[in-house]
Amino acid sequence: MNDTLYIFVDEGGNLDFSNKGTKFFTLTALSKVRPFVIYEPLVNLKYDLWEKDIEFEYFHATEDTYTTRNEVFNLISENITNFTIDSVIVEKNKTHPSLQDHAKFYIKIFDILFNYILTRYKNKFSKIFIITDEIPVKRKKKDVEKAIKSYVSRWIKDSVREYKIFHYSSKSDINLQIVDYFNWSIFRKWERNKLENYDLIKEAIASEFDVFWSGVNKYY
Repeated sequence: MNDTLYIFVDEGGNLDFSNKGTKFFTLTALSKVRPFVIYEPLVNLKYDLWEKDIEFEYFHATEDTYTTRNEVFNLISENITNFTIDSVIVEKNKTHPSLQDHAKFYIKIFDILFNYILTRYKNKFSKIFIITDEIPVKRKKKDVEKAIKSYVSRWIKDSVREYKIFHYSSKSDINLQIVDYFNWSIFRKWERNKLENYDLIKEAIASEFDVFWSGVNKYY
């Protein structure tokens, strides 16, 4: 069972490269092997909250009530050693216009993120399953999916017998909802300098890479 690595991916911010868009874009991954230790507690928490008249379809940090977020963060922080998080941060106005095409941008950031992850897990798993939230690039979704598979296959070595990439709505999977909470915390740190939730999850962060940390040119 532990021969399979699961990687769940979520993004924060938007792809509007103008002053009207978010300042940052984040792409965050949660790497896990089974068993998923807080899967059942989170399902039970959902029903506990329903019984307290806090009704929702699935966990989503941006939309959840203050009470719901606190309960989820409590569960995450109590089990923080069971999570491994990698995140790539982009200060969007430092992105050269040649990379501001949505498909090119997303593919490039995805590749940077998976460079960190797959290098770390080289030769450790025979199967890797990558599960992303629905890709934010709508018009060229098939092109993005094809490119992602190409980039991932470049990092997959002979030891990996099989890899699959799934694109599902976060409401379909508890682990996508968990990585949403991690990504939300990281995005708020960079976008708004809000650290209260980030401080609860930072112990799980294996890498947090600011792509343009040394960049000085701004394009809008």
